[in-house]
Amino acid sequence: MRVAVLDDYQQVAHRFADWAGLGAEVAFVDRPLPDDDAVVAALDGYDVVVAMRERTPVTAARLARLPDLRLLVTTGRQNAAIDLDAARARGVVVCGTDSPTNATPELTWALILAVLRHVPAEDRAVRDGGWQHTVGGDLEGRRLGVVGLGRLGSRVARVGLAFGMDVVAWSRHLDPAHAEGLGVRPVAKDELFATSDVVTVHYKLSDRSRGIVGDDDLARMKRTAILVNTSRGPLVDTGALLAALHEGRIGGAGLDVYDAEPLPADHPLRSAPRTVLTPHLGYVTEGTYRTFYGQAVEDVAAWAAGAPVRVLT
Repeated sequence: MRVAVLDDYQQVAHRFADWAGLGAEVAFVDRPLPDDDAVVAALDGYDVVVAMRERTPVTAARLARLPDLRLLVTTGRQNAAIDLDAARARGVVVCGTDSPTNATPELTWALILAVLRHVPAEDRAVRDGGWQHTVGGDLEGRRLGVVGLGRLGSRVARVGLAFGMDVVAWSRHLDPAHAEGLGVRPVAKDELFATSDVVTVHYKLSDRSRGIVGDDDLARMKRTAILVNTSRGPLVDTGALLAALHEGRIGGAGLDVYDAEPLPADHPLRSAPRTVLTPHLGYVTEGTYRTFYGQAVEDVAAWAAGAPVRVLT
């Protein structure tokens, strides 16, 4: 059995699971695969592929060029970058793993505080011999607007309440009883963007939600308000966000996700003012990797034994 583990950017996957216990040939791919030919060249001849989240799409066209593939494991219980119908049609079993829910909310608050208190700028200033040249914002008594109050948004909301913030939320299918049970007030989308001091996005990406934060929403925000996105890049209109930042219409942005990942070296977000940028670190923690890779090995072993587990449909 030959197993390929994709997108091991940090070259750490071997540390988080007992790959040797599979008794298989395991290859770790530590570079992005930018196109169909690169994917096929890297994965040709492999029986099993382990995909890290949505870093490398597994499309119908790519599956058609990988005739030896029999098992595809994705970290997480869903992956929009995998064509499940095409996999099923080709007899490829697709399995997933559990997804810890603490890591992304924790990074969300790291970004909120980094933007609000100008942490990267002050860090650079201290290293350059400077001292105190910005004035940070406050959280207590301010309003947190949560776009999407699911598993992750709810955790972010609870922390906002602990900081003494007034927390409001909106989504297309928001359950008012769930929100009120958390101590969160449901509001209309327009009100959320117009009145919040911090807006944080926790929404599932789909055709309907793509661009759910657009120019009209950004135009409603206070000039001092900040936007944080640790969910998916295409949920926010990048062009509209860049314009709002360059024109000083919002106070800043903390971003962990982007339309294209890895973010191209010449992407305009890299030089946008009042931003804190991280390279999709939301799920990149030791605890999450132990779950992802540990259960990926379990998935492979179970499939090899003829009893697949955590099969995605």
